[in-house]
Amino acid sequence: MNLFGETALFEGGIKRYIDFKLPDTELRLWQRFFNKAEADLYYHTLLKETPWQQRIRKMYDKVIPDPRLTAYYGGANGHAWTPLLLEIKQAVEQITEINFDRVLLNLYRDGKDSVAWHSDNLPADGKHHHIASVTFGDTRIFKVRHKTRKDIQQLDIPLTHGSLLLMGETMQEHYEHHIPKTAREIGPRINLTFRISESLKPVYFEGR
Repeated sequence: MNLFGETALFEGGIKRYIDFKLPDTELRLWQRFFNKAEADLYYHTLLKETPWQQRIRKMYDKVIPDPRLTAYYGGANGHAWTPLLLEIKQAVEQITEINFDRVLLNLYRDGKDSVAWHSDNLPADGKHHHIASVTFGDTRIFKVRHKTRKDIQQLDIPLTHGSLLLMGETMQEHYEHHIPKTAREIGPRINLTFRISESLKPVYFEGR
């Protein structure tokens, strides 16, 4: 099910908030959470200044490069937070009322870059937490399907420039997600997934 249709997919849609009310989890979208001027600034700065790398992984008997570029910030093994990333993080934390301690950046350079169906692995503390996903750049479709229930319709969610998607704590247990390749001529997309990995760090703001 494509939720916003052709206008949202190709023109960025209109500003809106939607709670998908999925069984077994929480999934919420703020479309155009950042206004165009903010999103443009973040996009161009991150595209130019991020130390992008292409990771490799073993698949069966082959070692292949990931079909996207990545950068990781926070924690002992991540890059040090930049003022710009902290600014984005603060805005996300204010609306979600959740504290995040790490962020993974993905750069989809064109329609050939993608990510296969998967659920995110458990973080360092062995417990799933909320994940906040921010998009800058061209629109890509974020597909979501339940792992076991065939009666729940698959979602095709256009993630537009400046949007924020919040996945609940149980999302990775019950659902898979996927960014497919596309034959359309599109530009780069930068995705930031804010995460929690330290069990001793307060997860929610006081008063939540």
